[in-house]
Amino acid sequence: MKTLFIGGIKSGKSRLAEAYILEQAATDKPYYLATTEFFDDEMQTRILIHQQRRQDLFVTIEEPVKLFEALQKCRGPVLVECISMWLNNQLYHQIPETDILQELEAVLQLSCDMVLVHNEVGLSVIADNRLARQFVDLSGKAAQLMGRHCDQVFFCSAGLKMQMK
Repeated sequence: MKTLFIGGIKSGKSRLAEAYILEQAATDKPYYLATTEFFDDEMQTRILIHQQRRQDLFVTIEEPVKLFEALQKCRGPVLVECISMWLNNQLYHQIPETDILQELEAVLQLSCDMVLVHNEVGLSVIADNRLARQFVDLSGKAAQLMGRHCDQVFFCSAGLKMQMK
């Protein structure tokens, strides 16, 4: 089963997705595929908060770029935290959009149970710079792709989730 948790920054989507996969996994320790790269001290602090929260409840894999390759190694349910950062990393490494979306499509075809976390970034004004607009557009395309392929979709806000699919 594929499940998507989507919402704004600090909406509670990561915490809700973690609780969801732990409940679904029951006896198996789920994988936690972390996609964030360490760019600055502020990101390091955010990463530490996530690491402390998940403690030893997950088998953690850190892979910022090669999502499909990393997921092929998982032998149980996996939480991907988060697709938005993975997209950011792909753009940073100048991967073409068609390649990014093809890899995401391949990820969604994998047979493992998967919970995906993604930021909803399309609810604001149109960005004033080309790279930000490219990210928002790519993020929206990725969200639509995940929405089509996922069995369940939850929109998160104010620490609550609302099932959309």
